[in-house]
Amino acid sequence: MKPGSVSEVSEGTEVRQAEPPRRYGLLSALRSYLFLDLLIWGYTIAFGLASIPFGFFDKDGSILHGFARAWAKLTMKSIQSPFRVTGLDQIDTSKPHVYAVNHGSALDIPALYAFLPFQFRIVHKKELWSYPIVGWHLKRSGQVCVDQQNPTRSVGQIKSALRTLKRGMPLVIFPEGGRTPDGRIQPFLPGAFFLAIKAEVDIVPVALLGMYELLPMNTYHIKPRPLEMRVGKPIPTAGLGTRDMETLSLRVQRAVEQMYDGTGS
Repeated sequence: MKPGSVSEVSEGTEVRQAEPPRRYGLLSALRSYLFLDLLIWGYTIAFGLASIPFGFFDKDGSILHGFARAWAKLTMKSIQSPFRVTGLDQIDTSKPHVYAVNHGSALDIPALYAFLPFQFRIVHKKELWSYPIVGWHLKRSGQVCVDQQNPTRSVGQIKSALRTLKRGMPLVIFPEGGRTPDGRIQPFLPGAFFLAIKAEVDIVPVALLGMYELLPMNTYHIKPRPLEMRVGKPIPTAGLGTRDMETLSLRVQRAVEQMYDGTGS
């Protein structure tokens, strides 16, 4: 089925139907390049610079999370794309779950900050540290840098992430290891679930719909459209070891894919 298609209810079962093709022509591109892109970069620079002095006094990252959340809400409001969240009301968000999210767009992170109503930390790539302002914010706000292909290379960061989880702070991971190049969910990296197994916390599968169509890789053309976040049932890790990472990875991927395709709850 086509990623991001409209869902309907038929005989009590949610099925995603292919939506009519939408046209985004020259005016849409100019609107994105000359207005939306510049606006979002402006938000990023303004909130990033404003957060710097507060970061030196932010002991637990809560102040910087507030800046990130405000930046994300403005960003998502500016792109004028209706956003729906389903399933989150079934999750005990006071517990330190690991949220496993498919990665379709550079706007996934603003969507998560804007619509997840609790503090969290993101597992990210080391390459992001080299970005001006963004890299500083990631370090100061306590985000976690782990090599998901080989987590044992990131011993110091893993210990920090485990302390974060045990203090009750949820983590968000992108198990694909990067954005999808074609809109299809890519194979999940087993190492992405190393932290969840070590901390013995549940994994919550999350499917973001419409994000790839909104802003795919290798373009700055933002194409406003309805978006959705589907949150699934927690998957326990208690009693699992590192030998179970691959099986667990496949189970989580299946859960995300079923929500993404509209075939699962």
